[in-house]
Amino acid sequence: MSSNWQSAKKLLIFLAKSLLTLLEAVVFTLLPKPRKSVAGEVVLITGAGSGLGRLLALRFARLGSVLVLWDVNREGNEETSKMAQEAGATRVHAYTCDCSQREEVYRVANQVKKEVGDVSILINNAGIVTGKKFLDCPDELMEKSFDVNFKAHLWTYKAFLPAMIANDHGHLVCISSSAGLVGVNMLADYCASKFAAFGFAESVFIETFAQKQKGIKTTIVCPFFIKTGMFEGCTTGCPSLLPILDPEYAVRKIVDAILQEQLYLYLPKFLYFIVFLKSFLPVKTGLLIADYLGIFHVMDGFSGQKKKQ
Repeated sequence: MSSNWQSAKKLLIFLAKSLLTLLEAVVFTLLPKPRKSVAGEVVLITGAGSGLGRLLALRFARLGSVLVLWDVNREGNEETSKMAQEAGATRVHAYTCDCSQREEVYRVANQVKKEVGDVSILINNAGIVTGKKFLDCPDELMEKSFDVNFKAHLWTYKAFLPAMIANDHGHLVCISSSAGLVGVNMLADYCASKFAAFGFAESVFIETFAQKQKGIKTTIVCPFFIKTGMFEGCTTGCPSLLPILDPEYAVRKIVDAILQEQLYLYLPKFLYFIVFLKSFLPVKTGLLIADYLGIFHVMDGFSGQKKKQ
């Protein structure tokens, strides 16, 4: 009898907690969730020398954050640093770092800890895309895709997560991709690396949750292609549902998701529906939808290998 009571009690607690979380989700769908302050927070952005990384840096500069900018391109990174100071940042630290090299990530991370302090918001944004058919893609480029798009996340987490745990305060941001949710023609290596980045970030989130590290937040971002130059020449077969995203719009949504401590952000919202459909539709039906949306031909106009690191 005691065992049955304990099981029933456990079930009732589970149902009550589930109901509360659902109600909370409904409330915050109808009412905007409060945004946290990031003034004074040390925000590290990889791939800050151009594109999305640069725009993120400028946005956090206006919010009063201490900026740590990483990029393999020294000139681009210094330009971002200058622009961030003009945007109002009081402290900006720019470091040249090739995120594909584990030892270099650890070396520069140690330098950041000594010169700036503990990183409290880590944004893994650096990326590379080859845009070739799988059998046409050189081995070294596929390895580079994994090194930058995925493995770099392992090394930056290893470098900065321990201090976040010790302080019970930190935010891990993974810039994945819609190509980390569904496969895309001519992006086999890129999709694989972005699926890996998504899975890793989600797994670490579950790990911190299981260990009751409530001060560690996670945001996983999966945008469709953004007009930053990285996917120059790419097109969409259905711009009303899957538009090529405006960079300023994408950055505004990403920063809002971070400030609201949102776990998942898919851009545009139609991606939520695509992921839902993917889970139960017959394969042939899914392929027909993908063809209608132009996913088979989105890379047809791609103009060559691009980096955002």
